[in-house]
Amino acid sequence: MKKLISGLSFVFFTGLVCSQTVFVFDETTEKPIANAGIVNFSETYSVITNQHGKASLDGFSEKDSLLFQHASYQSRLLRMSEIKEMDYQVPLYLSVIKLSETVISANQWEQEREEVPMKIEVISPTDVSMMEPQTSADMLAGSGHVFVQKSQLGGGSPMIRGFATNKVLIVVDGIRMNNAIYRHGNLQNVLSIDPNALEGSEVMFGPGSVIYGSDAIGGVMDFHTLEPAFAQSDTMIFDGKSLLRYHSGNNGKAGHFDVNIAGEKFSSLTSVSYAEFGDLHMGTNGLSEDLEIYYLHDSYVTEVNGQDSVVPNKDKYLARNSGFNQTHLLQKFAYKLNENALLKYNFYYSTTSDVPRYDRLIQKSGGIRKYAEWYYGPQKWMVHSIGLELSKERKAWDEIKMQAAYQDYEESRHDRKLRSEMLRHRTENLKIGNINLDAFKKFNGQHALYYGLEAGMSKVFSDAYRENIFSRDTEDIASRYPDNSDYSHAGLYLSYRYLLNPQWTFTTGARLNGVYAYSPFDDRFYDFPFSQITMHLLAPNFMAGAVYKPEPGMQLCLNLGSGFRAPNIDDMGKVFDSEPGSVVVPNDDLQPEYAWNADINISKTFSEILRIEGGAFYTIITNAMARDDYRFSGQDSIMYDGELSQVQAIQNIGRVDVYGFNAGLFVDITKNISAKSLLTKIYGYDQDNNPYRHVPPLYGSTHAIFRSGQLSIDASVNYNGEISPDELSLEEHDKTYMYAVDESYARKQSELPENEQFNPEGLYAPSWYAVNLKLSYAMNKNLVFSAGVENLTDQLYRTYSSGIPAMGRSFILSLRGTF
Repeated sequence: MKKLISGLSFVFFTGLVCSQTVFVFDETTEKPIANAGIVNFSETYSVITNQHGKASLDGFSEKDSLLFQHASYQSRLLRMSEIKEMDYQVPLYLSVIKLSETVISANQWEQEREEVPMKIEVISPTDVSMMEPQTSADMLAGSGHVFVQKSQLGGGSPMIRGFATNKVLIVVDGIRMNNAIYRHGNLQNVLSIDPNALEGSEVMFGPGSVIYGSDAIGGVMDFHTLEPAFAQSDTMIFDGKSLLRYHSGNNGKAGHFDVNIAGEKFSSLTSVSYAEFGDLHMGTNGLSEDLEIYYLHDSYVTEVNGQDSVVPNKDKYLARNSGFNQTHLLQKFAYKLNENALLKYNFYYSTTSDVPRYDRLIQKSGGIRKYAEWYYGPQKWMVHSIGLELSKERKAWDEIKMQAAYQDYEESRHDRKLRSEMLRHRTENLKIGNINLDAFKKFNGQHALYYGLEAGMSKVFSDAYRENIFSRDTEDIASRYPDNSDYSHAGLYLSYRYLLNPQWTFTTGARLNGVYAYSPFDDRFYDFPFSQITMHLLAPNFMAGAVYKPEPGMQLCLNLGSGFRAPNIDDMGKVFDSEPGSVVVPNDDLQPEYAWNADINISKTFSEILRIEGGAFYTIITNAMARDDYRFSGQDSIMYDGELSQVQAIQNIGRVDVYGFNAGLFVDITKNISAKSLLTKIYGYDQDNNPYRHVPPLYGSTHAIFRSGQLSIDASVNYNGEISPDELSLEEHDKTYMYAVDESYARKQSELPENEQFNPEGLYAPSWYAVNLKLSYAMNKNLVFSAGVENLTDQLYRTYSSGIPAMGRSFILSLRGTF
């Protein structure tokens, strides 16, 4: 009798409890979805899928309804009987509404985005594969969150909240990329990051100096490269990805592969990318003939019978002498010392070919081309890093990570004027050491401390000479920077997070920074009024923020904080030609600039199918550093490169106010159709009410996305507003080769007294739009074919402050494989 009762009990119990394993996968690519949450409707039991997209349903009842959730996918509620009918294979559909995303950039550790008061946007590998960007700069621009300037095809200078170059910070796997010669002008260092070797990227908006130190005024771009995975059993794993891609707009060809080889304790990841780009072809539509002339060029310089010759450009829409190529290497090793200790070694290497400086090659002097040659030499970035991560809980931390890195960076400039025999070479090499320590400790589930230290030392070597292109004789000339300069920094930070209740989260933090710089000056070429510049400074920073969730799906974030940027070697000691007729000289009296920021962001999600968000910020820069007229040894002009040039220097000019707003709309119309739209508008003025240089025009993007089965289609439009003559920065007024002319405005200016004229040439940046169409088809689990067209209507336009026009209509083909 007892045996019968036991048997009946077993049958009854197994009828109520499911003992199957479910497989959760992407509906389009059929790839497994890791870390998908599965919870019963009463929320009494939940599980998470493993890296293979699988989870056991033990513990759930046969009568349960299960909710499948993931930050990147639409939630799906299914009865257990429905799951059984699907043979325990559950597809999920991608969503444009990102729920419960995890971010790292806020405190150097994984944290739920809904707990962070700062505005942070995530760019996922799925986003990147649909964009098909040629460079990381294109990836940032394609996200719709970052404005990107280009002086040449091999360029890309990100602008965040009206700040750029040395006022925004680039971080790669915790390693600070900004160095001692990051300049006020536009940069292209972000190109050293391979967009095909990223696990994810984050953009943090507003000052991040509490965690990251100097330069993090406008924001932080935090890139996370591919990580080696470990085998889950004693069977070795061997897997990877590959990519082949073609862009017709510049005859761009790219290839990539990465491979992960691993056991249970040791893992290796290797990634290689190569890309080459030909001359860019501009668009042919959208501008009248009187405006086209400011974008097109009817001639270019080439060598004929050993002599410089200006020859006709038979295709006026072709940006001749703009192509380049690029190589990326990434190697990572990871070793599990034990279950709580991980040892890492990373190696990064990136280099370009020579990169023609297009905006200089199109300049004219006396009605003819000014330069025969102007190019950047290979931009080389090499990094070795070793790190240790400890996850065993201690009194002082729950987890701690330490990293030491060595960077070797090189850039160079080479220019020769038309029909000159002398080619000028300037080369900069930096040796950089960095150490980081970051830890966190949680208390009682409500309190968390994040703390750490960072330090770096840089040596700047700068060399310059002039070479006769016929005899190959050389002679020394003044280098761009003081050779053998030193730059060091160190900082301690502490951040505290308090979860008061489900509605309120508070965060506060502080940091103390120390900076040292030393530059010795060579008086062989200039009569400097000093023999060296030495700088010591301390700079404190703080932040405080709150997140309020009054109801499910609604969030209000308030954030106050400060940022700073210490003068670097570029600010203090540079001698270079900033633009025709001007030369920038050293300044031994620079102080740090400080940012004081307040921002508010609000979002509301309706039934997980519609999300509306918006935000506003106001940033005040005090002691703002900017280029302005200056006197050098009592003179306002000096001879530089054979030309009498107006003297300028980086100076603390006073105050800059930058403010703006952003808005976003995200909607999953059906499980197959989604849409999203982003819009950003920024204003910025200095203490004299002059427009601030790096403030972009109104910009935004709108996407309509369709997915069905293995097919994905993304139709989008990118758009920029106009920067009128009255809103164009003073620093741009001499760049007649880059902007269109409002002749009516110029005539009105000519009627004013010279001292009342603001923009005598009437230069302005016209508005523009570009329509794009991308298609992706998963041929099987391991092969994805993509095709698309960018700038479908072949618009002729140039993004604000860019020296080269944008690419015209470009057809894209790519093939992605996994193994």
